[in-house]
Amino acid sequence: MSHTPLRIEPLDLRQLKVLPLEQRETLTRVGEIVVDPDSLPPAVSAAVAASITECAMRMRAARRQGAAIMLIYGAHLLRNGAAAILERMMAAGWLSHVATNGAGTIHDWEYAWFGGSTESVEMNVAQGTFGTWDETATNIHRAVMAGALDGLGYGRALGRYIVEDGAELPTPATLRALIAASPDDPLTGARVDLLHAMLSQRWPAGRVVIHHRWKEASILAQAYRHGVPVTVHPGIGYDIISNHPVFSGAAIGRGAEADFRLFGGAVERLDGGVVLSVGSAIMGPQVFEKSLSCVNNLRLQANRPTVHGHSIYVVDLQDGGGWDWSQGEPPKSHPAYYLRFCKSFSRMGGPMRYLQCDNRAFIHRLWAELRDAA
Repeated sequence: MSHTPLRIEPLDLRQLKVLPLEQRETLTRVGEIVVDPDSLPPAVSAAVAASITECAMRMRAARRQGAAIMLIYGAHLLRNGAAAILERMMAAGWLSHVATNGAGTIHDWEYAWFGGSTESVEMNVAQGTFGTWDETATNIHRAVMAGALDGLGYGRALGRYIVEDGAELPTPATLRALIAASPDDPLTGARVDLLHAMLSQRWPAGRVVIHHRWKEASILAQAYRHGVPVTVHPGIGYDIISNHPVFSGAAIGRGAEADFRLFGGAVERLDGGVVLSVGSAIMGPQVFEKSLSCVNNLRLQANRPTVHGHSIYVVDLQDGGGWDWSQGEPPKSHPAYYLRFCKSFSRMGGPMRYLQCDNRAFIHRLWAELRDAA
């Protein structure tokens, strides 16, 4: 018997009903989470404390020789209140690049503008409201689209938007004229995306003012303010900004493309440097391994040595699969082999230390070590 394939039609996201953030039951507030950098750091095990001391030593050596110190973090580091600690580290020159995933930017912007973030996934998916928050998707898209006109990637565009409390949008007529005059210009795609969004979402031209009253809770804003390159590495459909009629995979992808290239620029400066992957089980190892390969590819073409002398510290709450990662990776028959956040980094050409530790405790104690030594 022949079988007729099931007919599948794509969703029309333009028909989504979105809601204001004030209607959401928000689970965390800025005043409840942000950690005072001068407070006493939480206790950790003796083994973790020793690794943090070693990490601080390597960071001091990296800074002395002008090598990159990269922080790759997951959204929970922000949600756990580390923004003020990271601001101190950036201000003191201890971080030369910060990178996060799409979720990291969503909580970042919501804390900065709304003063709160996070929702019940289970309850809101059942109600069809999970992620359908108008201001979040609108402002992140507007920030990324406006930043693209100036050649900014996702991270710096959103950081600037928070610091400067909004953005300047050209008129639709101006965008049309630029597109028509130079259709092969590298910015044409960005101009088309913004024009479409302005018309479909009825965004006004000119200065759009969005006051961010809690900038201190934003890692992106502090990175932008201190001139520390900040990059975002999202997945299409991973993040709640997909749940809105304004969603543009082209705009988000364009910003992420620029940020991948900027991330590679930091990896290029990594000889003798340090990589901190804190609570990023998927994005961190996946993006880093591709970027390192690109850098080594270019170096070998130029008869230069591949990236060397770097150290990697991976921090997560999982137990590391019961494997001593300082001895290399386990065989495929061992369950720990399938822990991506350990295995990938263990293959990246430098010693990898895995610390089973709360991410906020790690960052807090690391800052204390760096501050006290200084």
